[in-house]
Amino acid sequence: MNLFLTYVVLGLSIALPVGTVTIEMTKQGLKNGFLYGWVVGLGGMTIDLLLILSLYLGLASVLSLPIVQVAMWLLGALFLFYVGYDSIKHADHDITLTGEKKKSLISSYKNGLLVAVSPSNLVFWISVFGTVLSSSFDRSNPYAFVIIGLGILSGILIHDLGLMTIVATTRKVMNRTAIKWVSIGAGVTLIGFGIHFLYRFLLSLQEHFL
Repeated sequence: MNLFLTYVVLGLSIALPVGTVTIEMTKQGLKNGFLYGWVVGLGGMTIDLLLILSLYLGLASVLSLPIVQVAMWLLGALFLFYVGYDSIKHADHDITLTGEKKKSLISSYKNGLLVAVSPSNLVFWISVFGTVLSSSFDRSNPYAFVIIGLGILSGILIHDLGLMTIVATTRKVMNRTAIKWVSIGAGVTLIGFGIHFLYRFLLSLQEHFL
């Protein structure tokens, strides 16, 4: 139990810094409500789970290859440009207030997947979780991986539920115009992340291939 709780705290620590998934969750939560923002978080957690399983199956060495990392920086930038542009373009669309028909949850989940596929996320799982897995194998505990993985994902889930509770409460006192400008701000921020990823792509390209 102590091992599980330790990694619940680690999961919370991972999720607390404001990142691309948090921004997209907040935007969707304000525009459409608690469930839609939380589904974005579930999309992000899907990527986290797949990365954990990939590391467990020994794919960390593949993800750490220079050509793979360079490609992921570029893909991450393109995904963020797309989501950021879409956020700005449709800032005044799909804003639903109480009792109004909402859009599909699938769209929110897809956005969560897109913004979670980022090099920074991959680097974290390779460096931090890869080390954790190695230490658990050293202890020859076959259940350590499951406990650690569930602990981290539980911590992220707790963060997401807490954040969406705050956002849903805030949403009740905001009008359409305020929500629109929050969406625009979120889009600009995501594009800013995309520019940073593009910069890192160019640096990695120069470092490894030029």
